[in-house]
Amino acid sequence: MNTKEYVEKVYEQVLQRNPGEVEFHQAVKEVIHSLIPVFEKHPEYVQQGILERIVEPDRQFIFRVPWVDDNGNVRVNRGFRVQFNNAIGPYKGGLRFHPTVNLSIIKFLGFEQILKNSLTGLPIGGGKGGSDFDPKGKSDAEIMRFCQSFMSELYKYIGQDIDVPAGDIGVGGREIGYLYGYYKKLRSSYEAGVLTGKGLTYGGSLARKEATGYGLVYFVDEMLKGKGIKLEGKTVVVSGSGNVAIYAIEKVQELGGKVVACSDSNGYIYDKDGIKLETVKRIKEVERKRIKEYVSKHENAEYHEGCRGVWTIPCDVALPCATQNEISKEEAEVLVKNGVKAVGEGANMPSTLEAVDIFLNNKVLFAPAKAANAGGVAVSALEMSQNSIRYSWSFEEVDNKLKDIMKNIYQNSVRCAKAYGYEDNYVIGANIAGFLKVADAMYSQGII
Repeated sequence: MNTKEYVEKVYEQVLQRNPGEVEFHQAVKEVIHSLIPVFEKHPEYVQQGILERIVEPDRQFIFRVPWVDDNGNVRVNRGFRVQFNNAIGPYKGGLRFHPTVNLSIIKFLGFEQILKNSLTGLPIGGGKGGSDFDPKGKSDAEIMRFCQSFMSELYKYIGQDIDVPAGDIGVGGREIGYLYGYYKKLRSSYEAGVLTGKGLTYGGSLARKEATGYGLVYFVDEMLKGKGIKLEGKTVVVSGSGNVAIYAIEKVQELGGKVVACSDSNGYIYDKDGIKLETVKRIKEVERKRIKEYVSKHENAEYHEGCRGVWTIPCDVALPCATQNEISKEEAEVLVKNGVKAVGEGANMPSTLEAVDIFLNNKVLFAPAKAANAGGVAVSALEMSQNSIRYSWSFEEVDNKLKDIMKNIYQNSVRCAKAYGYEDNYVIGANIAGFLKVADAMYSQGII
């Protein structure tokens, strides 16, 4: 059996063992097919079943989360935590609270997290969790009661040297605070390193809120500079208007780029004069309203229903920062037709496999999520380090460490892509760079 047949056999096993988990299937397919040249060079990985083991989580938990709403009604949601791989460090990955959450999504995110965390160069393994609970429209008291019920089960499986959750979609500083407070009560212990994304008054890190968005732009800037292109003066379109999108916009503007559009799940805004970031921050972070409110404050701006339409706006750089599979084959074709030069994934797997192929086949510089959006988990790991030494670094210190990490991820992706015969393919380069570190650790530790 040659290596391609071996990889296909493993993928078929994934399909059979995980029926109906389409997001997980997509993530596995994208990664393992890019690893074929690795197995040709390292037959010892095949002999020790590294691939068969890395696509199977160490363990996964599904649990009931009952809570009481403000009207006294009992509500029930489902909670998840997947501990995927701890070969290089404790499991590390966010919690997502969103009605679309299911086991497939949590497993795809956890699998991606293995390689993403490896790419940071920091000692953290891969995991992910969450719930189909929707924080939108809920009172603070309802969210607190839900978080406490969720933690009453999750606390059994986590710890600063075991599994360290963080925030993700639907889980921000408020939710992390409620989760950590209840963990502390259940454990009767002040274990700051068990959760990241905490408030600054109780163990959080400066620059954590900005980290994913900033890191994305640092990576894209390095990618452009590698081809002699400057971000300064470029037209940029960003999808989403959450933390990742907001701070990606901020960093693009700092580096001289012009962001003309962003979106939320209902629609998108276009401002030919450039997005006014303070307005977006006020609407989304303070007022917690929909992005369409922007046009009432800026008369030259336009609002359009349907969030996917944001990709019809001509741009030099596209930064998808909303959710998975938001750029399909059709959107990718429109972006290419309109002259896009670079795409940087701020969300997790926002481009379908067909869309990625279109970008690569048309020589568009493409920064895959596991490399480009690793800044958030990198600063989460830096938060863990600060908790361990009972010390806090300044914003500038953390930001400089983040910039160095993203530069190293880019350079390692370039190096591995070239070494294995796929120059300029940062998808394959990032997959190989992340995989090699984990595979070497698994090989060294035996068959466990």
